[in-house]
Amino acid sequence: MARPEKEATVAELKEKFSRAQAVILTNYRGLTVAEMTELRKKLREAGLEYRVAKNTLTRLAAKDFVGDGLDPYLPGPTGLAFAYDDPVAPAKILSEFAKTHKALEIKGGVLQNKVIDAEGVKALAELPPREVLVGQLLGLLQSPIRRLVTVLSGPQRNLVYALEAIRKKKEAEAS
Repeated sequence: MARPEKEATVAELKEKFSRAQAVILTNYRGLTVAEMTELRKKLREAGLEYRVAKNTLTRLAAKDFVGDGLDPYLPGPTGLAFAYDDPVAPAKILSEFAKTHKALEIKGGVLQNKVIDAEGVKALAELPPREVLVGQLLGLLQSPIRRLVTVLSGPQRNLVYALEAIRKKKEAEAS
């Protein structure tokens, strides 16, 4: 690869690292062409991008974002899965794919400009979907409000019960 091509690749990778919420590094050695095509298809369907780049160029591109933090994860062939919207999606897809295709190894990754190891990627993959987390958060936020409304409506409810009891007593006395 000529120097201008390398500089263009580094610039492209820098741009991808700057936009990505998560980047997962994999070792794809041992996967067949058909398996790689299947993996790329699954990632593309989820709105993710999978890119194979030379380790030296990846190291140069990532230096501005994570320093030398990726160096331990770069030996051997490296594929990069970029997630621009949902940082959990590539971890889930790659973990599921690695379960059925033992040749795929998850090396580590970058989550919002912080380096994580393979265990961190697996933990990320085990998180519930974003919609579930948002629902749980909303439930937690509503709970104190619901209890406050119940407490505040208690005296009015008791007053209504008392007035109803008085009404029934007066009706009984009148008949």
